[in-house]
Amino acid sequence: MSGNLDFSRDSSESDEQVIRLLEEKIKALQVETESLRKELNYYKSELEKLLSPPLIEAIVLDVLEDKRVIVRSTSGPNLVVNVSDNVDLSKLRPGIPVALNQRGSTIVEILPNREDPLVKTMEVEERPNVRYSDIGGLSRQIQELREVIELPLKNPELFKELGIQPPKGVLLYGPPGTGKTMLAKAVAAESNATFIHVVASEFAQKFVGEGARIVREVFELARKKAPSIIFIDEIDAIGAKRVDLGTSGEREIQRTLMQLLAELDGFHPLDNVKIIAATNRVDILDPALLRPGRFDRLVEIPLPDVGARKEIFSIYIRKMKVRLEDFDLERIARMTEGFSGADIRNMCTEAGYIAIREGRREIAFSDFVRAIERLQDKNKRDSHKSREEKYA
Repeated sequence: MSGNLDFSRDSSESDEQVIRLLEEKIKALQVETESLRKELNYYKSELEKLLSPPLIEAIVLDVLEDKRVIVRSTSGPNLVVNVSDNVDLSKLRPGIPVALNQRGSTIVEILPNREDPLVKTMEVEERPNVRYSDIGGLSRQIQELREVIELPLKNPELFKELGIQPPKGVLLYGPPGTGKTMLAKAVAAESNATFIHVVASEFAQKFVGEGARIVREVFELARKKAPSIIFIDEIDAIGAKRVDLGTSGEREIQRTLMQLLAELDGFHPLDNVKIIAATNRVDILDPALLRPGRFDRLVEIPLPDVGARKEIFSIYIRKMKVRLEDFDLERIARMTEGFSGADIRNMCTEAGYIAIREGRREIAFSDFVRAIERLQDKNKRDSHKSREEKYA
């Protein structure tokens, strides 16, 4: 009898072990099934993404009373479209980017606002290492620039108290190499304002309306990051006098210029946005740019005179290893008649090369004289060349 009891006890224990093993196996299979189900859903969603047609980007122009919406499609014309039920109609207003499906052009999604990557790269994150003390011979121009750009940004209450409006923009003009861009860099370094650097040729785009859009987004970025300074270099690329050539490229540049004029008219002089532009061809600029209320402060950056050249030489020489015992600053300033600031920097570099070629660790006054003669000879040869010889 006891043998039967032992057998039944052993049998029940083995059954329990089998049941536990089966339960553990079922749990493992359930975990594996759940993992495979997640993987299946992932591949299904990826397959749907691959097979679904792309959406069309559009901009809302107006919301109609019958809950339809007028949009400007990137593919071409303005459209009157319906709105999907999963889109909140109250969030649709002019200027909002939306996505349209290709089949029925229905609004299926509200897109987040985005900035053009080209516009984002125009903001100077790191301040240039140029100071006003690094610029020689332009003390009057520096003073004028500080009064027009820095003072209204830092002390707007002075202008409000007197009831006057400071200029919106400053145009720096003069021959190449005289320090126009350097002045703008110094403003960026000395002020705490956001500095947005644009070369005007970046506004000249291939497609219709693209240049005007970039101009608009640059000013939107400036307002968002205010106080800010927009520096437009070589503005003659889009600001030349308008002529009716009839070409599509010329018309697009004119549209871009009109957008720039509209933006200049569209903000108050005491807003925390200031404009600096630079050109070496002020004679070809459109008169509409230069009228009061736009670039109404013109600052000439001329070729340096003797005193200015002495200042420029002093700035460069203090950074160079020069033998000062025999250095005649007055003489070298008079020898460089007609040189721009860029020419003087080039000449100082050439003097350093002469010292290096002769194995010296110090630059002598004679090196500067030889560098001047070498540059003057080169300029004479270039002036005697015909146009065909120069550009052959």
